[in-house]
Amino acid sequence: MSEAEAETASMISVVASLSKSFDQVPPSAVPAVLDCILLSTGLSPPSLFTSLLNDFPRFLKDIIKEDGSLDSDKQHLLVSLVGAFCHLLKKTGGDCDAIQLFLWRCFLPLAKELQPSQHDLLNLITESLMDVVIETSTLEVLEETLVPVFIRSVGLSMGMIHNDDLSLYEWSGESSRQGSHDVMDKEQFMSSSNCFKLTTSCNVLSVILEVFIQFLHIDTVTKSVEREGCIADTFVKVLTLELCNMTERMLLHSPEHRSCAIGFLLPIILKAFPAICSFEISIRGHKHVFSRAHFFMKIWNCCKTLFSMGPLERREGYNTLSLYFSFSWPAEEYEFSDSDTVIKTEEFDIRGEKEFWDEIKTGLVDMESLVRKQSLHILKMAVNIQEGSNSLSSISKSNTNAQCSVPRGVTRKELWAYKEAKSLGVGKLSTLDELIYNSQQYWGAFVLLYEMLEEYGTHLVEAAWNHQVSLMLQFSESHLNVATNISKVHQDQFETYGDPFDWLSILWERGLHHDNPQVRCLIMQSFLDIKLENHGNYIKSVPATFVLGPFMQGLNDPIHHKEFGVKGVYTSTVIKGAAQFLRQYVSFLAPRKHFAFLCNLASTAKHQSFGRAGLMGLAECIASASTGIGILIHARTESSFPVQLVNGMENQTDKKELLDIFRYVVESSKQHFNPSYRLQVCGRILEAAASVVCAFDIPLETLLLFISALPREFTDCGGQLRLTVQRWLSGCGYKDCCASCCINEMKLCKNLYDFPQSFISNHLSIDISLNFDDGDFSAWEFEANRWARVLFLAITEERPLEPILMFIQKIGSNIFKQNHDSTYIGVKLLILASSLVLELRRARERVIEGGNKARTNIGSAFLGVVDEWSFIDDISKKLVDTFMYFLDDLVQFANYSCSIFWSGAVEEDTALPGAVKGKLGGPSQRRLPISATTAVLQAMMSVKTMSLILLWCKQIKKDTLLSYAFTFMWQFFWRTTRSPNSFSETQAEVCLAAYEALVPVLKVLASTYCTQSFHLIEENEQLFSDIEGRPQLDCMCVSFIQNINDLLGAGILARTRRAVLLDIKWACLESLLSIPSHALKNGLHLEGNHAFFTDDTLRCIFGDLVESLENAGESSVLPMLRSLRLLFELVAKVTPNALVSCSNVIDAQLMWNLVRSSWILHTNCNKRRVASIAALLSSVLHPLLFNDESMHQKDNAPGPLKWFIENLIEEGTRSPRTIRLAALHLTGLWLSNPRIIKFYLKELKLLSLYGSVAFDEDFEGELADNNDARLEVSLLARSPDPELTEAFINTELYARVSVAVLFYKLADLACMVGSPNEDTNCIVALDSGRSFLLELLDSAVNDKDLSKELYKKHSSIHRRKIRAWQIICILSPFVKEDIVGKVLNYLYISLNRNNLPAVRQYLETFAINIYLNFPSLVKEQLVPILRDYDMKQQALSSYVFIAANVILNSSKDVQSRHLDDLFPPLVPLLTSHHHSLRGFTQLLIYQILHKLFPLLDYGSSETLPLEKRCFVDLKTYLARNSDCARLRVSMEGFLDAYNPNCSATPAGIFINRVEENDFECVPTCLMDHVLKFLNDAREDLRCSMAKDVVTIRNETLQFNGDNCMEKSSGGSEATLFKDISSDFQKKITFTKHDAGENDAGLRYSNDETYRKMAGMERDDLLLDQLLQSRRSSLDEQKASRQSFILVASLLDRIPNLAGLARTCEVFKASGMAIADTNIIKDKQFQLISVTAEKWVPIIEVPVDSIKTYLQKKKRQGFSILGLEQTANSVPLDQYVFPKKMVLVLGREKEGIPVDIIHILDACVEIPQFGVVRSLNVHVSGAIALWEYTRQQRSK
Repeated sequence: MSEAEAETASMISVVASLSKSFDQVPPSAVPAVLDCILLSTGLSPPSLFTSLLNDFPRFLKDIIKEDGSLDSDKQHLLVSLVGAFCHLLKKTGGDCDAIQLFLWRCFLPLAKELQPSQHDLLNLITESLMDVVIETSTLEVLEETLVPVFIRSVGLSMGMIHNDDLSLYEWSGESSRQGSHDVMDKEQFMSSSNCFKLTTSCNVLSVILEVFIQFLHIDTVTKSVEREGCIADTFVKVLTLELCNMTERMLLHSPEHRSCAIGFLLPIILKAFPAICSFEISIRGHKHVFSRAHFFMKIWNCCKTLFSMGPLERREGYNTLSLYFSFSWPAEEYEFSDSDTVIKTEEFDIRGEKEFWDEIKTGLVDMESLVRKQSLHILKMAVNIQEGSNSLSSISKSNTNAQCSVPRGVTRKELWAYKEAKSLGVGKLSTLDELIYNSQQYWGAFVLLYEMLEEYGTHLVEAAWNHQVSLMLQFSESHLNVATNISKVHQDQFETYGDPFDWLSILWERGLHHDNPQVRCLIMQSFLDIKLENHGNYIKSVPATFVLGPFMQGLNDPIHHKEFGVKGVYTSTVIKGAAQFLRQYVSFLAPRKHFAFLCNLASTAKHQSFGRAGLMGLAECIASASTGIGILIHARTESSFPVQLVNGMENQTDKKELLDIFRYVVESSKQHFNPSYRLQVCGRILEAAASVVCAFDIPLETLLLFISALPREFTDCGGQLRLTVQRWLSGCGYKDCCASCCINEMKLCKNLYDFPQSFISNHLSIDISLNFDDGDFSAWEFEANRWARVLFLAITEERPLEPILMFIQKIGSNIFKQNHDSTYIGVKLLILASSLVLELRRARERVIEGGNKARTNIGSAFLGVVDEWSFIDDISKKLVDTFMYFLDDLVQFANYSCSIFWSGAVEEDTALPGAVKGKLGGPSQRRLPISATTAVLQAMMSVKTMSLILLWCKQIKKDTLLSYAFTFMWQFFWRTTRSPNSFSETQAEVCLAAYEALVPVLKVLASTYCTQSFHLIEENEQLFSDIEGRPQLDCMCVSFIQNINDLLGAGILARTRRAVLLDIKWACLESLLSIPSHALKNGLHLEGNHAFFTDDTLRCIFGDLVESLENAGESSVLPMLRSLRLLFELVAKVTPNALVSCSNVIDAQLMWNLVRSSWILHTNCNKRRVASIAALLSSVLHPLLFNDESMHQKDNAPGPLKWFIENLIEEGTRSPRTIRLAALHLTGLWLSNPRIIKFYLKELKLLSLYGSVAFDEDFEGELADNNDARLEVSLLARSPDPELTEAFINTELYARVSVAVLFYKLADLACMVGSPNEDTNCIVALDSGRSFLLELLDSAVNDKDLSKELYKKHSSIHRRKIRAWQIICILSPFVKEDIVGKVLNYLYISLNRNNLPAVRQYLETFAINIYLNFPSLVKEQLVPILRDYDMKQQALSSYVFIAANVILNSSKDVQSRHLDDLFPPLVPLLTSHHHSLRGFTQLLIYQILHKLFPLLDYGSSETLPLEKRCFVDLKTYLARNSDCARLRVSMEGFLDAYNPNCSATPAGIFINRVEENDFECVPTCLMDHVLKFLNDAREDLRCSMAKDVVTIRNETLQFNGDNCMEKSSGGSEATLFKDISSDFQKKITFTKHDAGENDAGLRYSNDETYRKMAGMERDDLLLDQLLQSRRSSLDEQKASRQSFILVASLLDRIPNLAGLARTCEVFKASGMAIADTNIIKDKQFQLISVTAEKWVPIIEVPVDSIKTYLQKKKRQGFSILGLEQTANSVPLDQYVFPKKMVLVLGREKEGIPVDIIHILDACVEIPQFGVVRSLNVHVSGAIALWEYTRQQRSK
């Protein structure tokens, strides 16, 4: 073997052995191992290095797993190998080629393979390499190889192409030491497709820079190292400059690049800045200048860009700022390379950028909690507040040690807040000088409050909020008021930071968005409680964004308006405060901002959904702000302020936009149906509009739209807002009329007068025709109606209507004579005329509705406005004259237009309009060509307008002859009903339009039907030539029904169009059936048996109605039910002497079909409309049917009406509206037909016991808005006492009140039995009342619910009992001799049962009335009861009250007898051991003595007999004793006001409503008054005694370290776990007899003594065994307990403590700590704990000793946990409980105090998802202990 081969073999052997040893030798020992090998083998370091390097690919392959990842178990081996390479490189003495070879062959491949998670390993390898470079002074290798590679990799990852301007390093530069051996490797790593991982590149670059920065910081260096240091300094500068440029680009690239820049590059760059802040360097002939300030400016620009990109980018921007503020640097120095000059430059500080502070403010109120935390962290660093230094312990020591003064007269909650404030270190306020110059305190207060809102409980916020906000307000005031005295630095600082109120608004916003409603209330109230008059100079500093955003959102929070809507008052304290704030706020705004702010304020209604209270608050704020702005505008107008400037502040566009927004707010109020609420909202918005907008300054269309948005009932005659609108339209919106008011008023009048001309002509010539459809038609109608409405609000005697009437008269005659075909001009004129008629008709209706009281005082309030009625009447007559002028021409025009209905000239093949194609159509989408649609609409409008005009003329001038017009109307009716059948869809659509036009025609013909109409029909023989002996109207009706049914059945029309035709059918039929009633009303009396309709026709109509009811559409329900009602009336007229149900038209089967169809109709209605329900009741339950007994019951089976009423009331229990209307109608029917009541005792009981929601706003709204609803309700059977029941119509009491009033009226009839006026109804009334009374009494005694004795106050059973006995009291007049005994038996049973006072007072009233009506029963039954002294105290109290009132209220002839019988049994009860009965009796005895013994004086007792002296002294004592006097005063005259007779009437029972409570109209009874008085007195005594006990206990308790009192229920804690066996007394005690025997035995027989001693020894042995067994069982029991202790010392409610004791026993707790162990002796505690206190160790730890106890347990190894909601609390299901645990529970309301929170190791909370977000402390503790037990069991 040659020498070379031997050397090679030796080298292979060495490398193999080294590879094995690397896995076993620690990395620190590798250099020593290598030195030994080199020395022993004689190998050179370069050769060994080369061999190891050649073997590295195999080694790398071995440590890489199949999935391509590095084997984590081989990392130790890898570190040793790299250490070997580095050691050998050092041995080579700085061979650059070797180092470069190591980089290409080892380091870079290894960096390529390492994963991002192995960055620690990469850092270690890189640091080893850098150590080699520094020691061998081969820095140029890094510059030529390593750095360019990784910079190139980063650049390529961002898609950058190399450019000298972009990089200081040559990415592809040629190295002077490059050999052929590394060309392939270099090309491999420099290729663009083989880049390194981004994290790897950034990590390596950051490590390189960090190593050389540390190298430059070495103080003691050698000369050679000094030279190297200069090279290193240049390297660091170049690398820093390169990384700065790269970082800037990476921040704006992908998320991965931003993460690497922030995680790797930016921290080391900032770390380098203290050494290199500014420099100039030349590279490749180019000068590069670097400045730290310039870099920071770029970084800030990047952050601003990130802030605008998205939430993730925003967080990265915050991370960048956090890094920026984490470092501090000295002043920047700029050094020029060509001189020794050093110039200090101005440092760039991000804190000097206003955008920075704006971004922090935005982040602090972000919805995402992480963003808020980052913002707060940055803010703390920016204002130099260290983390944790400004938390709860951050206040200065001077304040901490200061005493927290507690004002007098504070509540318990406030006392708790003051105590917590003291623990927070919140002391007295700082002085004004400190506030001005110490801004650090301002930031401290801000951070403290912000952290509280984010992290701490409600009670901590309550404790410190007001104080810290006061501090910040004072600072803000001082900053603004004395700004001239503050240094310029402070001024500039706050100009940059922002106004102090900007930061306050952040706190307010966070508080108003807090999760806890109590905190939100506190913050809102705190903001509104700021005394604005004291801060007027800087109220304008409150940001408008806060006012328009968070403040208005907070105002929409229902939690702030608890009193909203109470007693019909729709406001709250918060709303009033907000309105006051807005009024003052706008007064400080710049004039040019007024309208913009007002628009933005009103626009909040568009940007968020407002509730009832929120919308009212918004309206109040708008009105308040507008009033303030209006006053300012008016003041500027009257002052010397230039007019052009005033006009320039708000232009017409702004006012138009503002009024449009106001209109939106008004329309938003329509979703709330309560009319009082809408009135208040609309009134406030109208007030706002009148304050800032003149009606003549805005376009007429805008004004019309706004006024039309106001509900009509508020602006029509008699409306509450009519005066306001008229004043506004007259130009007097401000407090005083402006100078140009008259001119502007004429401007508005001119616009109104010019509207008809512009509306009709539309700036086009009169002969131009235009097609239009239903959409255009509806728009024209709405526009004309708006104009007519405003016109009649604005016109006065000074502004007459004549110009408009003259215009209509002139143009109307011309247009109608020309007969233009399909012209829109004639249609528009007809629309205009119709709008005038409709508006005038509505005005007349409102005036008539109000009667003469509708005459308003407008004339006295505003000049030129006359009386409403006379004014409307005058205009109406003038309008009739105008119409009469062209009426004949209008008839001809209508006749000409209607020819399309029967000419058949419509084209069939014309394409349908685009809006209708492919659709089923609808009311406004006719399936006709556009030209045909235009012609049809013109014909319909002409007929409709003529109908309106005819009806109007007849109403105004009844003697007007209109025969020609009425002839046309009858002809139109007849021709429509006799038109031929349609064979196409187009013809069917035309027929449908004709029927649609027939609806108004029939309404007019029906309402005006009279003798002239009858003769007019007879004169037109050509129309009725085919009638043979049938009534004319009957023939026309049959023809109409047959023709329209044929059209419906043909199937030509689309489905929705058939639905429209059905609606038309029933509307026409209603008008036809109403003709007889109108004819009779108009004076037409037919002779003989002449009728309008035959029986066959009526029967046909009835069958058609019954069949169609089931599937009736919503719009058809009312006409069908009204037709049914009219049909019953017609049948009754046809058969006047027979029942309707027995007529030829209607039979029993038809009635069954009717009620079933009606019931299906009722149940299928999705919406319970008032009008439809009332119409159903008045039609199906028609009085003409109700009086027939067979309709209710026949052959002991329910009849159709009985069946219907049963279902109706049963369903009504789920529909309050249904049952109220049913009660209204049925009680009226029952009163009219008392004999029917016997069939409905069950239903009457249901109505009596019914209860549901207290208020139905939709009901009120429908009655106010819907004329049909008002009409149908008025047609129901009237209530027996409308005045009383009207107050309850919309409450749960209405059904019960109606029943009570019914029987109260029936009682009046029953009282006439036996009198000369007696009739059948009187007897029936008595029987009905008596039966119902016994029915109710039987239920009260025997019903499962009503007979219960244990029930909760205000529960459903409590309510039902009250309802039952209220009605029973009403029924007391029906108690007669024959049933009095049975009634009293029921009464005695009820009185002896346990009932709450609210129920007992009605039993007592009922009993009093019976005894007053039957005096003989007093001595027979009442006196023996009073002498039963063993009776229950509750029952005895009731009998005392009954007896006293029988004495006081009986008639004079029996009063003395009652006094003799009842007073003696009452006197002994004055000595009762029951304090309540004793006090109760004292009151009543004094009342009797005071009223019946007024002559008892206090004279000499010598002349008085003994018994009288006793009464004198008794009366004197009761009168003069202070306690008795206080008790009487507290009754507030209850006894004097009580009248048993009135208390048994509906008015006496239901009128005593307590609005605050409103519980079933129950007044507070006498016993409740007495109990409240006694409880208050006892509570005062308890409080006094408790204070004494606390004082004594605090004096005796001493706590020293661990020796705190921990007293067990049976001893100290030391004895608590002690074995019971140790307390057993092992001593034998002989009895006296045994002792004698023992003495004898000792004397006479030692054997006997021995036997006894032996027996005792056996007993001792057995006893020892027993004790040992007992001790073992106790040890097992102790060992089985879980290692947790529950601390409940903060709790004071006994039920919670008892429940927790039971829970601790269930889960085998080691112990439970409470504040006072005496509680376990309480009966309530023992009842709930069920002996748990005997099995769980309970120790006493007073509240003041909790901290000491917890600290002791912590030293014993327990973890201290708290069950509390904080920002850092861990959800219960995510927390891992330790085995040894102490769980602390907080107070029921306040939670855990802050001083105890500091001791806790952790806080856990129970996740909650509901609205209440609150659990009972017992429930919470039980849940937490179960979770602990579950986790321990799973282990």
